[in-house]
Amino acid sequence: MKTSWWFLVVVVAGLWSCGKKQYAFEPSTLRPSKLKGYQLVWHDEFNTNGKPDSTNWGYEFGFVRNRELQWYQPQNAICTNGVLVIEGKREQLENPRFEAGHQDWRHHREFAEYTSASLQTQGKKSFQYGVFEVRARIDTAMGMWPAIWTLGVFREWPAGGEIDLMEFYRMGKQPTILANAAWADEKMKAVWDDARIPFSHFLEKDAEWPRKFHLWKMDWTAESIKLYLDGELLNEIDLTKTLNADGFNPFHQPHYLLLNLAIGGNGGNPAGTAFPKKYEVDYVRVYQKK
Repeated sequence: MKTSWWFLVVVVAGLWSCGKKQYAFEPSTLRPSKLKGYQLVWHDEFNTNGKPDSTNWGYEFGFVRNRELQWYQPQNAICTNGVLVIEGKREQLENPRFEAGHQDWRHHREFAEYTSASLQTQGKKSFQYGVFEVRARIDTAMGMWPAIWTLGVFREWPAGGEIDLMEFYRMGKQPTILANAAWADEKMKAVWDDARIPFSHFLEKDAEWPRKFHLWKMDWTAESIKLYLDGELLNEIDLTKTLNADGFNPFHQPHYLLLNLAIGGNGGNPAGTAFPKKYEVDYVRVYQKK
């Protein structure tokens, strides 16, 4: 009996360990956890197959920023098997805004060679302070620039403020994960408090990192913004120092969320990369103090 009991313990422990390991490769089936002193005020688990919930998410369209290569369109976002999939594709589309000789890069490109999607909660959901959790799996191939970020409801960028829970792109030739915040100086130029962590830092700890889901977290109060990845603090931003030139603090106002997969730009040249590419978001959860 003693031998059988220990055998059972070993088997159960082994199954638990394997299950825990496998969980890292799959979307969560668990209900949102409870945080002491906080209540869950909004979340999207992406558990309904089809288009993302239109009461939560809107879209950016076309060429938008940073001279990136992708054309943003809603068709590249779909919910399936418990995750939001933002798909980057190599496909050619005519630019309906094309004007030969136009000075704006959004107009002088006759075609888009890539498509993707950028979702946002602007005009639908916004939040001031709280704990934000986003579990996601990113593709780290050349050319990919996935992000989880927020923008302030009031004032134009950068005076409205930007918080980057996650960006992945190449700084020089080095793949990097970033955790940032930006506000405005007297010339309306962005002032950055950024943390730049070489991707090798994560690969050295786990060679299977790119195949797994990971948890990005923001703890935002009136005093600070703390940005975490899988429990590791990446950046702590002192909000007494994040003042625009006119004294306005863009992080003392509501922000809305964005989830997008950019292609090219800081992400690098995607010409040699096989497509399609997927950026998968398991859930987005926002907790605020009771």
